Amino acid sequence: MKTSARVTFATVLASALAMTGCAYNSSSADVYSAGQAQREQTVRMGTVESVRGVTISSNNGQPSGIGALGGGAAGAVAGSTIGGGKGSILTAIAGGLIGAVAGNAVENGVAKRSGVEITVRLDNGDLRAITQSATGEIFQAGDRVRLLSSGGVTRVTH
Repeated sequence: MKTSARVTFATVLASALAMTGCAYNSSSADVYSAGQAQREQTVRMGTVESVRGVTISSNNGQPSGIGALGGGAAGAVAGSTIGGGKGSILTAIAGGLIGAVAGNAVENGVAKRSGVEITVRLDNGDLRAITQSATGEIFQAGDRVRLLSSGGVTRVTH
């Protein structure tokens, strides 16, 4: 494989792996999956007691390893194009290590997004706290809101 082809392959591979975490935010109050559409939901009304910003991690705090693996592979391929003989092996190892660290950092950064924890006092007096992605909808204490619940998933909307 020619040097330019290896570099191109490494760049494409690294880009593709970095993009895997950029899927559309499906936990937003504005996004419904196909399975959630046209299903009856329970509606409860209440008043926002408090709102606080949180960070939502889509990998449950545990990286999958795909970022490190992909980054390591891309770095090794890119590193192997530098030098010749034993130098090529050493640069491939160094490139793999650097790529793995970078890939892991990208995966961890992509797996986090902004969210809000909304505490709502229902009209019956019960308190509920719902965490969801921060969307264009802004919630403040005193706002009247709807809690839409179905299948253990609850969304807060105005």
